[in-house]
Amino acid sequence: MSKIDEIKEDIGWLKVIFGILTAVDISLLGWLAQNYENAKLFVLIVALVVIFICTIGIVYVNKKAYKKIKELGEL
Repeated sequence: MSKIDEIKEDIGWLKVIFGILTAVDISLLGWLAQNYENAKLFVLIVALVVIFICTIGIVYVNKKAYKKIKELGEL
């Protein structure tokens, strides 16, 4: 497999991970907005922690994807 194909495959996987993290993040934010009054405190805290982790993951994957795209442009 050539280096260009390898980088394209990495970018493809990063897009999948980015999409999953974004979907989870948005879904949890929507759930939290609708259920913050009725949910138990523990569940709210867990949801906030997962939202925080997903948001950090989104930023990380985004930066990594841009590095791969820049690397692809240099080839």
